[in-house]
Amino acid sequence: MGRNYRIGIIKGDGIGPEVVDEAIKVLDALSANMGFNLEYEEMLMGGVAVDETGVPLPDETIQGVKRCDAVLFGAIGGPKWDNLERHLRPESGLLALRKSMGTFANLRPAMVYDELVNASTLKQKVVQGVDIMVVRELTGGLYFGEPRELGVDRAYNTMVYTREEVVRIAKVAFEIAMKRDKRVCSVDKANVLEVSQFWREIVIEVAEDYPEVELTHMYVDNATMQLIREPKQFDVILTGNIFGDILSDAASMLSGSIGLLPSASTGSKVGIYEPIHGSAPDIAGQGIANPLATISSASMMLRYALGEYEAADKIDAAIKKSLAMGYRTGDLGAYDAKEICSCTEIGDIIANYVCKSGKKK
Repeated sequence: MGRNYRIGIIKGDGIGPEVVDEAIKVLDALSANMGFNLEYEEMLMGGVAVDETGVPLPDETIQGVKRCDAVLFGAIGGPKWDNLERHLRPESGLLALRKSMGTFANLRPAMVYDELVNASTLKQKVVQGVDIMVVRELTGGLYFGEPRELGVDRAYNTMVYTREEVVRIAKVAFEIAMKRDKRVCSVDKANVLEVSQFWREIVIEVAEDYPEVELTHMYVDNATMQLIREPKQFDVILTGNIFGDILSDAASMLSGSIGLLPSASTGSKVGIYEPIHGSAPDIAGQGIANPLATISSASMMLRYALGEYEAADKIDAAIKKSLAMGYRTGDLGAYDAKEICSCTEIGDIIANYVCKSGKKK
């Protein structure tokens, strides 16, 4: 009897619906051959939710997500909603969903495909072979700390971390490192911030349970420089919320396009899998968006949420094959392209490759 999974679908705004549709196409092609079934439940979040319900994250969506095994998410936001009060902006809905689902760990891989090594603004010898996993704490730190205030003459936010928050995210990083090259670099600002000193001391304590993993420490300003100078020195980067937000975006550009890379937000409840790019409202509806990051996010969902490792490997292999064959969306058209494809065509190509990769025996 086939394995059954319930997947929440949040397409969101801008190009979100376009890229999510292509990921679903690939998942459907794959599941038909791999002995499992996916049942989808579409939900609202973001600007489209504001327009339809008056809030960026309706209660119905929260309750729907709780019924699911995982969530595949597109993108939210756009200039249409930029002037709303902060709690009504689309981004507030995503923060609230992450908090309500306990997704404290954000996994952001940054890898450079050999076929696109020239797409990076850095020299080939610097970026070829880069394969980094940024593990970012997602529900604590400066973004969620209290008290906070926006005044006329003074504004402030508070960076707060508890022992439990640091321990659990550190364990995630070390467990991932055990399956990779067994190296963790913890990034902080312990020379000036007490909360970073606290972070570092606890990470050192957690490291004692993983004697096979090499632990190093780096200040965030130096880490930012080192990502550009010598990115291959990193395996797993462990860091807090605001530092992780900045570093993961910097790391993503090593690949040459923000349209290539996925992410996973995991924790104690339901994981959220999404591309790292935004809603790109300027190209929405034109059929030119790059769906590879969302299709890769679907692969991460299969791997980390559903335990369908072979299926995830097939998606990853299909993406690499499409790139090796020279299929590119317009954002990558200048890099060894043999054919410029639409968003839908790329989805068709990858779905076709996963179908031809053979049925599970």
